[in-house]
Amino acid sequence: MKLTKPRLALICGILCISIFPILVKLRLTPGLISAFYRMFFAVILLLPYVLFSKNFKLPSLKFALLAALCGVLFASDVAVWNIAIQESSATQASLLTNLSPVWVGVGSFFFMKTKPATNFWIGTLVALFGMITLVGFEFFIDLNFDKAFLFAVLSGILYSIYLLVSKNVLSVVDVLSFMTISLFASSIYLGILCYSLNEPFTGFSNTGWFVLVLQAVICQLCAWLSISYATQHMRATRVSLSLLSQAVITSILAWLFLEEQITLQMVLGGIILLFGIRITFYDKTISLKRLFSKD
Repeated sequence: MKLTKPRLALICGILCISIFPILVKLRLTPGLISAFYRMFFAVILLLPYVLFSKNFKLPSLKFALLAALCGVLFASDVAVWNIAIQESSATQASLLTNLSPVWVGVGSFFFMKTKPATNFWIGTLVALFGMITLVGFEFFIDLNFDKAFLFAVLSGILYSIYLLVSKNVLSVVDVLSFMTISLFASSIYLGILCYSLNEPFTGFSNTGWFVLVLQAVICQLCAWLSISYATQHMRATRVSLSLLSQAVITSILAWLFLEEQITLQMVLGGIILLFGIRITFYDKTISLKRLFSKD
């Protein structure tokens, strides 16, 4: 598989977002306010650059509104995912959120001209089997259908809608302009939401503030500039499924920094998951008839 610029950008983005669950699990700030500052600090850092470098190009009203809609969708995704992690376990939240490739595939099938290839559906099944193996079959069977469960599922659905809409917008709008508009919309939306729900905007420790800035710089700006670039040049289905590998990297980071145990089952699940992702990048359509033929 040739490592083109979009694929390298996708790898970089995945590495950057993989540390986010670790930061959330530190519980230094409430989940909703954490989502707000992630967007707010990111747009504060990005805005001067795009204005002074004259890289910001205001798109037509239609695409400006769609970019703003992407900001609201992504902000909602991050907010409910944060809450799902803090009110249940990162394992349950990650499993259910990472069902987003299924929603992306279904959405692409119904609403986009480019339909998911056979390899996508095969890769999705293999990757999801790897994800379930990674977190444990018994955990999947014993899922609790509480608020955290619903929020985690909602997070995956919101993220899949975001990917599909952003793919459409990024075909016309450049990445920096798109990120500026979407982050601005995210900040306003989450700011109003946090204020309405009486979330605390201050009173955090120095470490808490540092983590909030880290989320904005690494998990938002670096990660999503890279992923938006990849989305602009790759299929939305491939991008969404590739992001499943975040779970593998996050597990390794949790083992290193949070002393979480990595079992043989988790290693096996990670290998299966990555193999599923690799299938989606295979150019020739996989055929079971061809696979088992004597020719």
